[in-house]
Amino acid sequence: MLERERGIPVETILDALANALVSAYKRSPGAAEEARVTIDADEGDIFVYAQELDEDGNVVREWEDTPTDFGRIAAQTAKQVIFQRLREAKREQVFELYEGREGDLVTGMAQSHDNRFTILDLGNAEAMMPGSERIPYERLERGTRVKALILEIRSESKGPQIVVSRSHPDFVRRLMELEVPELLDGTVEIRAIAREPGHRTKIAVSSNDPNVDPKGACVGARGSRVRQVVNELRGEKVDVVQWREDVHQFIAEALGPAKVREVQIDDDGEAAVVIVSDHQLSLAIGKEGQNARLAARLTGYRIDIRSDKPPEPEPEPEPEPAAVDGEEAANAEATTGAEDGVEPEAAVDGEAPESKADESQDDGENEDDGAAADTEDGEAVGDTAQAEPEDTSDDDPIEGSSEDGAETNDEDETE
Repeated sequence: MLERERGIPVETILDALANALVSAYKRSPGAAEEARVTIDADEGDIFVYAQELDEDGNVVREWEDTPTDFGRIAAQTAKQVIFQRLREAKREQVFELYEGREGDLVTGMAQSHDNRFTILDLGNAEAMMPGSERIPYERLERGTRVKALILEIRSESKGPQIVVSRSHPDFVRRLMELEVPELLDGTVEIRAIAREPGHRTKIAVSSNDPNVDPKGACVGARGSRVRQVVNELRGEKVDVVQWREDVHQFIAEALGPAKVREVQIDDDGEAAVVIVSDHQLSLAIGKEGQNARLAARLTGYRIDIRSDKPPEPEPEPEPEPAAVDGEEAANAEATTGAEDGVEPEAAVDGEAPESKADESQDDGENEDDGAAADTEDGEAVGDTAQAEPEDTSDDDPIEGSSEDGAETNDEDETE
């Protein structure tokens, strides 16, 4: 029954039982220091033989000393030893089963999931998938069956530890080999893989048979083969491109689905300038530069994508408008008038208005007398009005007005 349940051979179980009985015998009262146990598998008989050893460890004397009852403590010790030996045998069996299988694909059921790691039940062992080896933003619910790639087999005190991954590029390689028989028999070969887990993968394939199309063999009829891989990757995009010996053609293929017009390789052979149509520029670069980035990883070249549309010339700065004749003078007069608290006069026919000093020189006493007469009160103005018709002589009326205005000013001041 134990052999069927635990998958451990009967010989290993009987050996563990014999060692457990030896430990139990040594705990019995009056037991010898050394002993051995024999088990008859056919009859089910168990015999304990006590031994006496010399200084060199050789058996000097041996006799049968099978106890009639081991006792409770001895039986508990035997039970612990049996289970311990069974666990050790199971660990050794698992380690031998998975040793040297790095790079193989295994299928397991998710048991637990947290930010640190995910535990997968492989049936006869448990595998650990660290958070760095998971597909970003993928959450594996308990009981979900998934495939994973074995990265490492560690032998530790608690038993062998199997480390698996779903983000490694070889994980996509193994999935493609499951779906494409031509990859297993060597007709089609995967030459390079560039992957951003959870987003997009580019695979470069070539054919060793001229009658076999490598891209068609990997994609399958109506995409049936590559669709299975995409489903296992939870919707991650997979681009299959054809490997070319010519670097120019290979770079153009790697930038698909964009159409490339020209590829230029520099003298150092490390960078390439790719010319595409203007409407194909965004497709060649991809979302956040993803397509160009994966193509660079796939080919091993630094790729600079440019449009065939010539760059538009930069617009020349507009010159400042030149000043119109007389405009600068008018602005200067306006500024001066604003500072003195006097409104500037508008320019006529492009000429600046004359200054106040020029007006006083041209008008002479008329403007001064008029200004004085205008500022008088009503009574003074009346006197001036009465004086004007009385004076009919040849005297200058302006001078008379000036005198009357002066007299009026004296009278006002006296009042």
